[in-house]
Parts: sequence; C-alpha cells; structure tokens
Amino acid sequence: MNRTGVQMSPIDTKSMLNVDESERGEPGNEQALVDVRSPYIAEAEGLGSIPLPATISGALNMGVQMLKGDSPQILLDKLGERMAFERTGARLYDALITKCEVMGGGQLSMALEDLAVIRADEARHFLLLKNAIESLGGDPTAQTPSADLVGIEASGLVQVLNDPRTSVAQSLHAIVTAELADKAGWETLIALADEHELIEMVNDFTLALNDEREHLALVQTWYEEALGLTYGDVEIEPPTSSAAAKP
Repeated sequence: MNRTGVQMSPIDTKSMLNVDESERGEPGNEQALVDVRSPYIAEAEGLGSIPLPATISGALNMGVQMLKGDSPQILLDKLGERMAFERTGARLYDALITKCEVMGGGQLSMALEDLAVIRADEARHFLLLKNAIESLGGDPTAQTPSADLVGIEASGLVQVLNDPRTSVAQSLHAIVTAELADKAGWETLIALADEHELIEMVNDFTLALNDEREHLALVQTWYEEALGLTYGDVEIEPPTSSAAAKP
C-alpha cells in the first residue's frame, strides 16, 4: 500500500502544520550547500581529456586538421560519445528482450524479432563508429570526456531496464528517452563530420540516423500502445483568441 502521501495521515498532517510561528525558526536556504560545492567546482580539472592519437599517421592527420583551423579533437570526443551510447543501447535492448520473454508483450504490436533487429542495428552502429575513430588515427578503446558523460547519463536508464519490478511500459519509457537522445547525438555528429568534409562519414552516419529515427517511431508507438493510447485519437484544439494574444 502506497503510504507516501500526507493525506494518508490527515490527523498527523494537521498536527505537523499546526505549529506556532515562534517555533518555526528561520526559513532555510541552500547557502551551506553552495559553500561546500563551490571549492570543488573551482578546483576540478574537468571530466577527463581527449586521448592523443595512438599512431603516427593519426598524429599527423590531427596536426594537419588543426593547422587548417579545424577541431579534430572535438570530433573524436563525439565519436567516442556515440560509440559508448550505442554500446549501452545494445545492452538496453538485451534487457528489454529478456523482460518481454518473461512477462510477454500483452496486446502490443511489438515482437521479439523487432527488438532483435533494433538491437543488431545498435551493435552495427557501434562497429561503424569504431571504424570511424580508427580511420582518424584514434583509439576506440580510449574513453573520451563525452563518452564518460553519456555513460553516467545512461546509467539510470540501465537501472530502469534491469530492475525486475519495472513493467514493459515503464521499460519502454526508458527506451524512448534513450532513442530521443540517440537521434540528437547522431545529428550533432553528422554536423561535425560535415564541417571536416568527411563525406563518407556523413553518408554512413546519415544512414545510421535514419535507423534511429525508425527506432524512435517504433518504440514511441509501442509505448503508446502499452499505455492504452490509440495513435491519432488525440486532437489538439487551436488556441483561443485570448490565449493567442498572450506574449
């Protein structure tokens, strides 16, 4: 039984709120917390560093790019980010497949074969990024700052999928969150590759982005089905004249 709300104990709630003003004390603030955090922020050295190219050709390639005014280290950082996220994506779908095998998908149009195809796409994207990093002379096993960042961000999603208490619908909610982030990440990566005039990468990454758009459309549909929603049933009314007039 959920006992988290104060309405579960109205008598105690009333007693707690019925306190004389003189006993309430001064309103609190977060200054003490700010005082603790500030020195740590000022002294921190940043979330890792961009790894140097592991090969002579890679170092030369990076040097040439920097002489041209480009920032190849940013591209390598974002390549590492996407590779880390795709690896996590494959693990998320592994967990979802296991959950659906045990719990079943109910009335969803989602099939285990669909999830296996998406999982294979995520693994294929991981290898695509690995090859892209190596083509630039980078080391795909080195963790870049952005790879570290998305690993921390995605850890909560991994916990949701691996929690035996979460339902299929709740798991799909986490997957939708991951796919939204994945789509945005590929768009950024394509823009960076285009700036560096890496046409082959742009083409390959665009195909991967199209895959992710399809993944997002599918999981959004499955999530809506899990909630009992029928696609297209919700109609958004146009704003009234008074609402439209607001700045």
